[in-house]
Amino acid sequence: VEVDRRTLLRGALAAAGTAVFAGAAWNAALAAEPARPGVGPYGPLRPPDRNGVALPEGFTSRVVARSRNLVTGTDYQWHDAPDGGACFPTDDGGWIYVSNSEVLFRGGVSALRFRPDGSIASAGRILEGTTANCAGGATPWGTWLSCEEFAWGRVYETYPDGSREAVARPAMGRFTHEAAACDPDRKVIYLTEDRRDGCFYRFRPDRWGDLSSGRLEVLVAPPDLTSGAVRWEPVPDPDGFPRATRRQVEGARRFNGGEGCYYANGVCYFTAKGENRVWAYDAVRETLSIRYDAELAGGEDAAPLVGTDNITGSVAGDLFVAEDRPQPALCVITPDGVVARFLHLPDHDRSEITGPAFSPDGTRLYFSSHRGVRGGDRGGMTFEVTGPFRR
Repeated sequence: VEVDRRTLLRGALAAAGTAVFAGAAWNAALAAEPARPGVGPYGPLRPPDRNGVALPEGFTSRVVARSRNLVTGTDYQWHDAPDGGACFPTDDGGWIYVSNSEVLFRGGVSALRFRPDGSIASAGRILEGTTANCAGGATPWGTWLSCEEFAWGRVYETYPDGSREAVARPAMGRFTHEAAACDPDRKVIYLTEDRRDGCFYRFRPDRWGDLSSGRLEVLVAPPDLTSGAVRWEPVPDPDGFPRATRRQVEGARRFNGGEGCYYANGVCYFTAKGENRVWAYDAVRETLSIRYDAELAGGEDAAPLVGTDNITGSVAGDLFVAEDRPQPALCVITPDGVVARFLHLPDHDRSEITGPAFSPDGTRLYFSSHRGVRGGDRGGMTFEVTGPFRR
């Protein structure tokens, strides 16, 4: 995927600036009580379309890639088990969607480049030879942080345009990495850990934009804290061997199954699938609160969102949270505290939804079915949804 790197950076910065206009909506989201079930902004879901996607009125889907199949118009075979992803603008008005491959020993990252009209221009690999690349996060300088999900996993900084080789960033810690979210205001990167006793971290680069060195810190709070002040302590040995990073700091707060991570306007939202929660860390006040809790929303049998997983946000202040059980769905949490299903894959009950990400103009949403209808790594499918998303 060949795109001028300087142009990609300019576009990424412009896209970051766009999110600022949604500040009022994001602030409202923080101030609200934990979200409760209700009627979503897009209305009820229609029956599944020809691609098997149940969507609200006015929205359409298409399949843009399938595991082990050539991407349309290219000679590139899409990877197995597509997972975390993000979109990056290009100078011609198009964009690139990057997608992790969560398989052992042959994971990595692929990239789809789209023309301004939405047609696929090219596809290719931007990272290979890694293992269990699960989620990650985009940086303000236009790179993708791909995270390995195993005990000594690393973060790799990749270049969506394919202009440079990916680089491992061991200073960001070696642990069961899941997702990353950049906070350009405090110049830190938040990191989740997918363990039953996982922690929530932040990385302070010595120089913003250069991830080769810095300090890894872990969030410290009482084990039963659900709302209130927290603090950060440095992790003595980010290498995590022989003592795991999560066991190095006394009082480190545990989160059961840390998953998605998304930052907007002073708040980092992250999910914990083992708790069925969406957490909100207020970076300005250094406080923690619950944005969504399935137990408060009716319990696991009745709540519209359980198995909270990947997360992203729209410029309107809506959070889009993936649900990986009992059937893959993508739910929306509005700034006024309503949670409702946005889409559903009823025939993908052996899979989960991964990698939700909006195109730079906010009119298209990309996501994958990790294992597709068949339920194996080779069955992965990557979708695009278009329609009247709120602005």
